Amino acid sequence: MTEQGAQSRAPSDQVLLGALRLAMGVSMEAADEIGTVSAVQLRAVTLLHQQPGVNLGELARGMGVSVSVTSRLVDRLVAAGLVDKRTSTTSGRELSLWLSDLGEATLDRYDDLRLSRIRSVIANLPAERADAVASALEAFVPGPSGGADAT
Repeated sequence: MTEQGAQSRAPSDQVLLGALRLAMGVSMEAADEIGTVSAVQLRAVTLLHQQPGVNLGELARGMGVSVSVTSRLVDRLVAAGLVDKRTSTTSGRELSLWLSDLGEATLDRYDDLRLSRIRSVIANLPAERADAVASALEAFVPGPSGGADAT
């Protein structure tokens, strides 16, 4: 889209894009601070935390990439000590993927860094705006108090 086209977006779309850019920036800064794990690897680690024991094909679908790309990614995660491959409990011919203790610790650190950064952004808002942001997010973010379906 041209610069003129981007400026013609609805104000609500511009706000949404700004929120997406902020979220992506927060995630990339946190990944950069960790330094030893790429953003793509952190995405895989996050998915494995959310769906422990998935097979390679399921992880590939979750990431939206091919099985061959995911296979190489998992090999790197295993070599880094972040992921364990185990024989599947449902099929002896299949492997399931699990986060190692180091993988869980890395994800915890990544999440802590992201939370710290987004909290500092929200802390700069007036209290009523910060409360409004939290309320709006609860309406569609899956979680214990969120309104969206967790599936």
